[in-house]
Amino acid sequence: MRTPAVEGVWAGAAELAMSRRIAWTLCGSGAPERLDAAVAGKVDGLSRSGASRLIKDGLVTVGGRTSRRGSLRVECGAEVAVELLGGSVAGVSEEAASFSVAFEDDYVVVVDKPAGVAVHPGAGRAAGTLVDALTARRPEIMGVGDSVRPGLVHRLDKDTSGLIVFAKTGIAYSRLVGEIKARRVVRTYTALVAGRMPLSRGVIDAPVGRDPVRRTRQAVVSSGKPARTRYREVRFLSRASLLEVALETGRMHQIRVHMAAAGHPVIGDRTYGSNPGPPGLSRQFLHASRLEFEHPVTGECVDVSSPLPDDLRCALDHYVSA
Repeated sequence: MRTPAVEGVWAGAAELAMSRRIAWTLCGSGAPERLDAAVAGKVDGLSRSGASRLIKDGLVTVGGRTSRRGSLRVECGAEVAVELLGGSVAGVSEEAASFSVAFEDDYVVVVDKPAGVAVHPGAGRAAGTLVDALTARRPEIMGVGDSVRPGLVHRLDKDTSGLIVFAKTGIAYSRLVGEIKARRVVRTYTALVAGRMPLSRGVIDAPVGRDPVRRTRQAVVSSGKPARTRYREVRFLSRASLLEVALETGRMHQIRVHMAAAGHPVIGDRTYGSNPGPPGLSRQFLHASRLEFEHPVTGECVDVSSPLPDDLRCALDHYVSA
């Protein structure tokens, strides 16, 4: 079954900044109730851990006062309020907010990420990520999987555009993570690399790990983790090759490191290569163009594609006309 792509683009940062507030008066059996349990029970689809994150982020008030303790015992008759959007997306950029949904149902959502957007919080970046924008619109994801990277099944580099899948339930998350580990998820990229590969089809099988000299980079090193990248030449453009690249493993910067190690770095990759590409290209020519996987609940084949974004199409046109 081929799943049709594309829903519209989600709201920009301005709309995301508008909070959706839920308020109610707690009333139960009369015994005090934990605040995280009360919030999870009121917000449809929100898990206890997701409620805990909202509370820790200062988005829950009890009797008009912010509480950051999920273990707080709340008496019957107390007024509880939750802000589902506003505070949780502080600092979300227009780029992070303006992404499209290629596929979504009750269990998974496949997002088409723009370039320049970090996927999740990390060193030097605490907010303004794709995860922040997504959980603002789908707060139920906040309790799924890793608390820092809720729902995230795999990753993309900040300056790589394209398809990335998130799980919306715990069952979907565990099954998709298992599919990734078993190498049953097809992750296909479109890349433009310098020169011409020695073979029109091939596999680069070389371990990838931390660069022993430049610690912020990855490299092919004997002590690294196993890494395999398959490629197929789509078109040779005199000075560059357009490739279809498929990951068998998912090491950090794997495609970029493997191509550089093979002597054919990705065009525009200023970290692992020296060819900046044509004017107007401000990042590596790498796009996650297709995702294919077995649906974690229905078992149907989900097959989603994403066209090249404008900046990469313009760069490709430059090489075609050269």
